[in-house]
Amino acid sequence: MELSGTSEKTVTARAAGLVACTRCTRAWPIETQVCGRCGAKLVSRDENSLQRVWALWIVGLMCYVPANVYPMLRTQQLFQVDESTIIGGAVDLAHYGAFGIATIILVASVVIPLGKFWAIAFLAVSVRSGRGFASHHRLLMYEVVEYIGRWSMIDIFVVAILSALVQLQGLASITPGPAAFFFALSVIFTMLSAQAFDPRMIWDAQADDDEAL
Repeated sequence: MELSGTSEKTVTARAAGLVACTRCTRAWPIETQVCGRCGAKLVSRDENSLQRVWALWIVGLMCYVPANVYPMLRTQQLFQVDESTIIGGAVDLAHYGAFGIATIILVASVVIPLGKFWAIAFLAVSVRSGRGFASHHRLLMYEVVEYIGRWSMIDIFVVAILSALVQLQGLASITPGPAAFFFALSVIFTMLSAQAFDPRMIWDAQADDDEAL
């Protein structure tokens, strides 16, 4: 912290000669190679972090397109077969009065995935440009992306439950469509993309801004 005047300067662990273990959070001198508490390898900054972030992000986005184009559910009743995409299924549920379930599906399958794509891309760009939201806002965004990742598979859970329950003695059946596979891949790759991001680079960008001022 800078005491002169009224300005404050962020001091990172690297600037203080320390490196924190990303597994157990114990701080060690920066020359330490292995954490003495948990045995994890210590790296002050992951230099290849952004490359992995963008690679996984692009693959996740590529999988998200067919997840919305191909049918998510295939319903068979006697000799009639109906196929529904994610959005089409939500529209059908709303048409039959299930507005709550339709809203949950739209939020979990459209709003949250698109929001995650935008947030991860914004974080990856902002740590390079050093401009945008304040560092604590960017860190909060990263934590939100990490937290909502556990809810991203809700569509797959719904499909699995429906497939198990709606088997009316051969008169009707529900089976997952090809979109379920691509949606699961998209969720997995976006989660890996978020985990590949090194949040410590957020504070490096803040330190660069402080030096520029």
